[in-house]
Amino acid sequence: MPATLTTVNSITKEVYQGKIQNQLQEEAVGYKRVEQSSAGVESQVGGKYVTFPIRVRRNAGIGYRNELEQLQAGGQQGYNSVRVGLKYGYGRVRLSGQTFELADKNYQAFASAMDLEMSGLKGDIQKDVNRIFYGDGSGALAISTGTTTTVNTITVTSTKYLEVGQQIDLGTAAQLLASTPAGANRQITAINKSTKVVTFDGAAISTATSTLIVRTGNYNREPNGLKSIVTSTGALFNVDPATEPSWAAIVDANGGSNRALSESLMITNTDNARINGGKTSLILMSLGVRRAYFNLLSQQRRYPSTTNFAGGVTGLAFNNGREIPCVEDIDCPDNTMYGLDESSLKIYRDEPWSFMERDGSIWKWVHDFDAYEAILKQYWEIGTNRRNANFVVQDLTEG
Repeated sequence: MPATLTTVNSITKEVYQGKIQNQLQEEAVGYKRVEQSSAGVESQVGGKYVTFPIRVRRNAGIGYRNELEQLQAGGQQGYNSVRVGLKYGYGRVRLSGQTFELADKNYQAFASAMDLEMSGLKGDIQKDVNRIFYGDGSGALAISTGTTTTVNTITVTSTKYLEVGQQIDLGTAAQLLASTPAGANRQITAINKSTKVVTFDGAAISTATSTLIVRTGNYNREPNGLKSIVTSTGALFNVDPATEPSWAAIVDANGGSNRALSESLMITNTDNARINGGKTSLILMSLGVRRAYFNLLSQQRRYPSTTNFAGGVTGLAFNNGREIPCVEDIDCPDNTMYGLDESSLKIYRDEPWSFMERDGSIWKWVHDFDAYEAILKQYWEIGTNRRNANFVVQDLTEG
């Protein structure tokens, strides 16, 4: 019996939806660790926001007095309300009507075409989610090193998150916020990894200092990541460390000048997290910083080997009274190390990546085209209930 759109719909949901969830959990290093941590995932989100209280100040009504001396004023705990808003992510795949004809005439050929598209989409989502994990919610893929005048190229500080074929907007934060980018919906046509020069299509444009490159339409629409969570300035989820100092994470920076990694530097920051009431359970680092740490251990005649830690993670160990896994992640920003108390981080979402099927069908006819589309979605945000339990060490010399 030949396949129909109904049977294809069922097969797609059963086979590819399950695979997408598994792929994300097993391949994305930083994101996966938060999903599998003791805090894990909160799915009882409801509506547009998740709101919960945090304790930010102690009771100040403590003191000692002489006999018959008036007692100190009474105090109380200080609380603030965190409001985490969900962000709406989508992945779309389109197959032509001619491809769907194969479902009736040569189902194996159709299955192969569908498999290529769906496998590609799940890989793209996986990679993008892990990039977002290290971002700041702005969607910035790269930032320029200077200005340009009427050209189709831009030089950036890092090409780590850029790929040929990406559709991008280019502009300063102010331009993008006003929906007036210097270049809108351009496609990256070439990337020179050595010179960090990016070429894009369309009319030549002029760009200002600190021009951002973002996916088309994504500016300020992505979930928060470690760059905006593990920082000491700026409001996060309705709470500002300028007024609630305990909401500031630990930032160890060197003003842009790279310095050598040392165990003393790592001990100091894990100690500072402990002083704040945190317990560092994971250290994430770029590939170059991992090499620097390996070289550091080798210089001290400590011959390290990778260790399997709880949660299925493998990495070098750092010992500060207990072993903490040091794990490299290709998506971690260069020259950077993050120390996380994973119990303080949580992924809020209504459900994992799943197909949009409110009308009862996964595959939807594309109006005015001989084509069908399937749309994956996830409403989610990466949140924290204890920002100051985490640290970042920046400006490290890579090995």
